[in-house]
Amino acid sequence: MLPSIDWTRPWYASVLPARGRLDLQRDTVIIALNLQARALDLRNPLGLPLGFVPQGDLPEGVAYEEFIGATGGVPTRDNLHDFFNALVWLTFPRIKRQLNALQAAQIALSGVGKSRGPARDGATIFDENSALLVLRDSDSGRALEEALRGHDWRSAFIDQRDKFAEGGDAEVWLFGHALMEKLVAPYKAITAHTRVIFAGDAYFALDGAARRSWLDERVAQDLAQQGLTTADFTPLPVLGLPGWYDGQDDDFYNDTAVFRAKRKS
Repeated sequence: MLPSIDWTRPWYASVLPARGRLDLQRDTVIIALNLQARALDLRNPLGLPLGFVPQGDLPEGVAYEEFIGATGGVPTRDNLHDFFNALVWLTFPRIKRQLNALQAAQIALSGVGKSRGPARDGATIFDENSALLVLRDSDSGRALEEALRGHDWRSAFIDQRDKFAEGGDAEVWLFGHALMEKLVAPYKAITAHTRVIFAGDAYFALDGAARRSWLDERVAQDLAQQGLTTADFTPLPVLGLPGWYDGQDDDFYNDTAVFRAKRKS
């Protein structure tokens, strides 16, 4: 399955260093993942060591999130979906731990049930399909946020295109592992649930590793203090991001099936 991933694509930049630390020529996937989990001293919300275990270790009738919260074991199948999930654990462990704490708390409160409720829905969407959009805390950054939240795609992706360039006011880090899986075979309509984070100039002066660490700590702290619902996200057609796909001309952005106008309330 792994040869199907094109690691040169910009959407995999967030987890590329974690992938690079795995020695898959020597180890099986789970062994390689667990070596890195131990090296990073990953922990679950209870402080138990976190590791990746075969899917068969998950008892029947026990929720996936509940099992991680109680044991530290992350049930992992031999597929792309779970491989990307593991890479996100190795990249943003504080956010993943806080999401698991939110999900486990909701399960303990109301059980698994057919309806997850807004908090658990928000955590699940974040885990599966989110992107983190970091904007410079400035008038320029807030103008870009306004354009994106207003679905003014031409303003965001054409008129303000330079803000997404290196050294600009915006950068996108993919977080959702289902989103990463979909992008193995990219198609234009793929859309992320996006969380916006404002950062000062000091953040944009950091190197990539330090930015990941800052983002991991900041978002996890925000989730712990503020919680999460589906209302916290704004949609982002990821292949519309400048430089993320070929043929981004006027016709590309005129496709209203993808770049939709905002619904009037």
